[in-house]
Amino acid sequence: MKKVTAFVGSAHKKITHAAVRRFLDDLRTLGDVETEIVTLSDHRLGICRGCRLCFERGEEACPLKDDRDALFAKIESSDGVVFATPNYSFQASGLLKVFLDRLGFVFHRPRYFGKTFTSIVTQGIYGGSRIVKYLDFAAAGLGFNTVKGTCFTAFDPMTEKEKRKRDRILAGQSRRFYERMMGPAYPVPTLIKLVGFRMGRTSMKLELDDNHCDYRHYRDKGWFESDYFYPTRLGPFKKASGRLAESIQARRTRKRLREFGKSA
Repeated sequence: MKKVTAFVGSAHKKITHAAVRRFLDDLRTLGDVETEIVTLSDHRLGICRGCRLCFERGEEACPLKDDRDALFAKIESSDGVVFATPNYSFQASGLLKVFLDRLGFVFHRPRYFGKTFTSIVTQGIYGGSRIVKYLDFAAAGLGFNTVKGTCFTAFDPMTEKEKRKRDRILAGQSRRFYERMMGPAYPVPTLIKLVGFRMGRTSMKLELDDNHCDYRHYRDKGWFESDYFYPTRLGPFKKASGRLAESIQARRTRKRLREFGKSA
């Protein structure tokens, strides 16, 4: 059985929650799937202080003692994850953004490989497509296999026409999500993802050392020597592109370090 958890950044259990419930209902009709909705407003989440302790010493050093770890555990135990939010001031709700900020260290040390992600955004007027793009981009940075999210424009209460359109779109999204979740957990990375990994690790290897949590994490995972975050088979073109990206980034990094009077 697969487990899918939806994190909802809205305290009002109306349009956004209704869209999530419909998506999860559709998902359960496709196979043996267990689902859960997590309303972020029901949990204690402090606002990130930008102290950088999670970057330098590890996430366990975070001074905020709240429900963060319990929420992160729900992601860890899930095969699929959904982020859902209303459009507030042309961006994700404050609740969801606070949650994402607390995941900041995972952008440095990605960990959600093999898990499937999608997003759902609701709005009354416009601008939500940019939020979908942001959430999907952020999820890819966390390591998820991302299925393009959706945005719905409707007022409360929704008309029957709006509901039918929503349901049709969500049915397609749930099918794509299910197929991705049931497909290969560790797909061959795109060229952009591969280049991003190679350039990022090159900078980290030259600029950091054992005193930094990010460096130790990459070292212990074997990521300084691996082809990618997880075992994969690369064709000749991607292998060459990866080596070229590392060479270019190494030159850039060494030049920057010389400018600051450091050596690598």
